[in-house]
Amino acid sequence: MYRFLLSRQWVILTLLVLVLIPTMVELGFWQLHRHERRVALNQVIAGSLAAKPVPAGSLTAPGAKVGDADLYRSVTAKGSFDTADEVVVRRRTNADEEVGYHVLTPFVLDDGKVLLVNRGWIPADGPSQTAFPKVPAPPGGELTITGRLMQDQTTEDSGIKNLEGLPDRQIMLINSELEADRLGEEVLGGYVDLTDPGPSGDTPEPVPSPEHDAIGPHLAYAWQWWLFAAGVPVGWVVLVRREARERAEKADQEAGAAADAEDTEPAAV
Repeated sequence: MYRFLLSRQWVILTLLVLVLIPTMVELGFWQLHRHERRVALNQVIAGSLAAKPVPAGSLTAPGAKVGDADLYRSVTAKGSFDTADEVVVRRRTNADEEVGYHVLTPFVLDDGKVLLVNRGWIPADGPSQTAFPKVPAPPGGELTITGRLMQDQTTEDSGIKNLEGLPDRQIMLINSELEADRLGEEVLGGYVDLTDPGPSGDTPEPVPSPEHDAIGPHLAYAWQWWLFAAGVPVGWVVLVRREARERAEKADQEAGAAADAEDTEPAAV
């Protein structure tokens, strides 16, 4: 009755089903792990934002990498801004999805080391993005700043290509190692998004606090893949039974037709 399962068509279909089931199960676990990572990151962000500020030098150092547990930690630093070596980071958007720049200003600490400070977003000056834009000056003299500690940006993590041959004083990624080479100074690993003092005018617009309430659709996607995995064998069984039923009905019809043909044959004299 089920000898048709040995046909080429059904062997291929069965093999496809056997491949799809574990693949969909694995995709479900992949989405589940993404959900778990998102929840864990939300907890880190919430804890970091609620923690009291600490000196930046207690969490990072020249050549160091900012750990995941210290991401978004509020840190303080005492020193002065170095606008002579200020650069802008291309193709950055603000809260309204307008494209412009982030202003990256070296902050020279009392011990001579440098902390990279992202002062916020400024709009692009017209259609040309080759000239250095007009950047509002930061507060002058010695002061204490506060900001959220961030990890170095890389092509691998961000997907942004670190292009060469850019206009003068423009970069694509905020990376302490690259900036240390450019400045010829000891630069603390990572950088900070400035939160205090705020701008004296409308720009630079401070970088918004990170979102840490949403968990995304990953858990729903996980269940979706698992439901698909469960539905594949069910669908296979339905197709097999329908094929068997249709073949049985066809066989019955052929047998009935053969019997009718025999009944209508003239009797031998």
